[in-house]
Amino acid sequence: MMVVRLILPFALLFLVPAAWAAGEEEFYGRQLQRAAAGDIAVAAAALAERARVLPRGDLWRTRMQMAAMLLRMRVERAVSLPARAPIDVPYRLAKGYVQAHPPPSKSSRWPVVLMAALLPGLGHAWLGRWQDVKAVALLVWPMIVLTLWAAKRRMGPVTVFFALITLWLWSGSVYSALSLHEREAMEQYLAWWQQLWLASALPGRPW
Repeated sequence: MMVVRLILPFALLFLVPAAWAAGEEEFYGRQLQRAAAGDIAVAAAALAERARVLPRGDLWRTRMQMAAMLLRMRVERAVSLPARAPIDVPYRLAKGYVQAHPPPSKSSRWPVVLMAALLPGLGHAWLGRWQDVKAVALLVWPMIVLTLWAAKRRMGPVTVFFALITLWLWSGSVYSALSLHEREAMEQYLAWWQQLWLASALPGRPW
């Protein structure tokens, strides 16, 4: 019994921090799973709040602060880190990556929208989506021809019917071009952001 009493305090010195770290690691992993499921803002807020109660110098405090910062960047599609942050190694690594790898430039959506509105398929051609150009040509151009033919023959209600279908298909092609533009921009940003996460040496992958 005397030996147990002598050893127990020293064992607790090692077991308690290990159990604490295991709990923080589990919490961190759950928040990354939440972020991967789409609740990115909620996960960032939870990590930031948990980091506040951890002691200064704690490894998981640093990791949670950095993870919360990067997740907020993703929500806001930000491309620059804060000028100053109370985070040591992960922040310096991320800062170095941003300096060496500029984020993808944001291209305006208006050229794509204007070209798609001006001529069906032109917006998709600007994006290099040639298969979509063919689809738009097969859907919209025949209806334009039918509308003009009906108008030339003064077919009244038939002309209106063809015109409405043409406008519906044409507006759909404009929306399609805009959606593709936004999706490509988001994919480029996410590819850059994912490398930023890896560069910061944080454990886990929230995507």
